[in-house]
Amino acid sequence: MRKIILAFLLTIMAASLAGADTIYLRDGRRVQGTVLGFINGRFVVRINETRTAQQGSSTQSSSTQADMSGEIAFFRPRQIERIEIEGRSLDDARYDTRTVEVSLGPNWIDSGVDLRRGERVQIKASGTIYADRTRITPDGLPRSTDPNAPLPRAAEGVLIGAVSNDPTAPIIELGLSREFVADRDGRLYLTANRSSYTDARGSFNVQVRTERNLQAMNDDRDDNNPNSSNESFGRDRSDNPAPPRRRTQSDQGYNRPNNNRTQREKVISVPGNLRAGVDTGVDVRTGDQLTITATGNITAGRRAGVVSPEGGRVGAASIIGTYPVPSAGVGALIGYLRLPDGQLSQPFFIGSQLNFTSQAEGRLFLLANDDNYNDNSGSFDVRIVYLDVAR
Repeated sequence: MRKIILAFLLTIMAASLAGADTIYLRDGRRVQGTVLGFINGRFVVRINETRTAQQGSSTQSSSTQADMSGEIAFFRPRQIERIEIEGRSLDDARYDTRTVEVSLGPNWIDSGVDLRRGERVQIKASGTIYADRTRITPDGLPRSTDPNAPLPRAAEGVLIGAVSNDPTAPIIELGLSREFVADRDGRLYLTANRSSYTDARGSFNVQVRTERNLQAMNDDRDDNNPNSSNESFGRDRSDNPAPPRRRTQSDQGYNRPNNNRTQREKVISVPGNLRAGVDTGVDVRTGDQLTITATGNITAGRRAGVVSPEGGRVGAASIIGTYPVPSAGVGALIGYLRLPDGQLSQPFFIGSQLNFTSQAEGRLFLLANDDNYNDNSGSFDVRIVYLDVAR
């Protein structure tokens, strides 16, 4: 068993170009397909065809086996006699790559790629869109912006994306090359950051690369249930139709703070012992005005004791900068934004009340200002007044 795995790894190290793989099983079958990886003690293989050792190269062993073309199978090392890898990098097999032509039209372009929350996505783009006589690359026009575009402050024409057709979904600036983390489940949509499309011709050529979810496949399939689903692998993801994401709908209400949006109110509890804070469920956009008020008390450790949302006195930990907001007292109510690319904004002080205009877009999180949350207790009651898309 160890010899099989070692030989397999040595073969992979020597491989470099794409090709079909052959797996010779101890029961006499020969499986042709693509070895996708080795997970939880089993080889993961996408099957092209299965033959018996005695059959010729063009005859499959049975109609059942013929129907397995394209299916995913798992083999334990004890089932395998040997594996032949046809000059291919296994690293490339771990990823799905889809090429999408992105033109300018009334709707965003459906990439055909369904994403899972937390999934890493790699984008590479080329090509040119011509707007009248202006030549636009995926990086956009460096000295030009469009105030009516989905991202008014980004370069005009730059490649952008959004996960799902929900108009509240954050818009991601992609450009020529970008890696980002999906903040939700949903279909990936792409377009150029421009409000007008009637004078446009040409398109961007965009490669979308996502990692195959082998662990989810392994969880869905087991040795005792050969008919279990492998939908989590996502090989049919591009065949599923998706609802359109309209340019006019997405532009109205997402990046224009006062257009087609209404004022809403949310009351939440913010415990003092959560290092990462509380997800408020409020998506903030650049230029949004929010009002946050807080009441109640928390115990911010033994030394600080009970404090209000204004926090306790500024101590030594604050002076040396170990608090998220060094200028605020221990236990004070603070916040930060999780940006569309998964990064976190600089934390800011809120206290008992804050009226502010957001300088970025993202999801709002609230927490206590401290460097040790283990001995904290209690919670603040927080009221948030914000703008949301009209229902």
